[in-house]
This record gives sequence, structure tokens and C-alpha cells, in this order.
Amino acid sequence: MAPVLVIATNRGISKIRGTEYKSPHGIPLDLLDRLMIVSTIPYEREEVYQILKVRCEEEDVEMADDALELLTRIGMETSLRYAMQMVISSSLVAEKRKSAEVEIEDIKRVYTLFVDVKRSTQFLMEYQKEFMYNELCNDDDDDEEEEIDDEESAEEEENKKENVEEKKPEQAMDES
Repeated sequence: MAPVLVIATNRGISKIRGTEYKSPHGIPLDLLDRLMIVSTIPYEREEVYQILKVRCEEEDVEMADDALELLTRIGMETSLRYAMQMVISSSLVAEKRKSAEVEIEDIKRVYTLFVDVKRSTQFLMEYQKEFMYNELCNDDDDDEEEEIDDEESAEEEENKKENVEEKKPEQAMDES
């Protein structure tokens, strides 16, 4: 029985990890020759709507039609995964306000509480300088810093040796 390997990627021609070679999808050519490639296309609006509707049914969440339409729009603009996670969160918000049905205001509340990847990345880029470890390091910068550190360490070692050698004659005089 042969193993089944499923790989999902959206990489184009890119470097194979651990090597300097480039190949389609960043996958070694000998492995790529043995794969069956299945291309996919993004979901249409109606498909996202149906998937979210099924998710609501599975989670036992009653959702107003206009709220489901808003959630569908969010799913199209962000990701289906994010919209699906909003289903149960918005249900909890509706439950907190003692409503049996999720409405637009619940979806909006959850949207303000939990950010998607795009908004999170935008926030991080905007406030990057205020975070503790905000430097974006290049390999060249790291090499230069290591060279400087090595030079400083070598100088310190030489200074220590000189100080030790200078103290030896003084110690001999103090002892006599």
C-alpha cells in the first residue's frame, strides 16, 4: 500500500528549503515528478454562503438572513476560516444579550473584537516601532554585528593579558 501525501501550497517558483536551488512550489523536482497536481479556485459568493449556512446548522446557531449575508461578505473579503470562527463567537455575543438569533450587531461586535490576518498584519506594521523586539534583521547586518563583537572580544582579551603581565612584576616587588 502506497502512502498518500497531500500538499497545499500557493508558492510559485521558490527556493527549496535547505538548498540554493529553485523549483516550482519550492518542492524538489524528483518529488514533484511523482505528484498529481490538482488546481483549485476560490469559492464563489453563493458557495461561501452555503458553507456558512451549513456551519450555522452544525453549531445550532440561529442566524438572521442579513447577518448571514454580512458574514458571507466578510468571508469573501477575509477568509472562509475567519468567517466560520465568527459563527460561534457571534452566537455567544447574541446569547449574552439574551437573544436566540444572531443579528448584524452581533457580527459587528465580533468583527471589532477579533481581527483577521490582514488587519493584524496592518496593525503590526503600523505600530512596529512600539514593540519590544521590532528590528527586522538582515543576514548581512547580523554578520557585521558578529564581526564587531568578535573584534571587541579579542581586544578585551588582549587588554586582560597586558594587565596580568603588568601586575606580575608589581606582585613580585610587593612580596619582597
